[in-house]
Amino acid sequence: MDIATKPRKEQIEDVATDLFKNKGYAATSMRDIAAAVGIEAASIYSHIHSKEQILTGICFRMARAFMQGIEKVMQTSAPTDEKFKLAVIRHVDVITSDIAASAVFWNEWRHLSEPMLTEFISLQRKYEQLFRSLIEQGVEEGIFEVSNISFVVMAMLSSLNGIQKWHSYTLPPEELNHAFANIFLKGLKK
Repeated sequence: MDIATKPRKEQIEDVATDLFKNKGYAATSMRDIAAAVGIEAASIYSHIHSKEQILTGICFRMARAFMQGIEKVMQTSAPTDEKFKLAVIRHVDVITSDIAASAVFWNEWRHLSEPMLTEFISLQRKYEQLFRSLIEQGVEEGIFEVSNISFVVMAMLSSLNGIQKWHSYTLPPEELNHAFANIFLKGLKK
């Protein structure tokens, strides 16, 4: 949908997302957002209460998307190695479905205020724990060989999350997600 045909609040959120991605949250003002949308700075407040409201919306929308993806995978009856592969694919799918929001999610979440910051960190840890539990299950089943599961999860997620910085220069999303899944799966298998 063309940004001009979207409701004003969505226009503001889309423009703010791009500005946060390109300039950073701290360097983006409400005036910048209003100017980019083409409205007066004072009128932006009839649609959005604060810049932080936009950031909170982006961060939690993306967190929900990541959680829904991995929780859906965890509910399947697929073998553990297939679940792991599907979880990586879903992770990449979420990132590539909205690169700007993904960049904001990974790079700007530290600007959240309490209690939202604590809630956000809790969601991140829960998500990481789901990946750890998949790998632990694979180790217990004898299909994965990993000496430090926490390190592997952090290294893997760091690598995957970097996609938002360079993905448009490589493979299309449907190839990228499988490429990453296969790389990490091969690295874990005995």
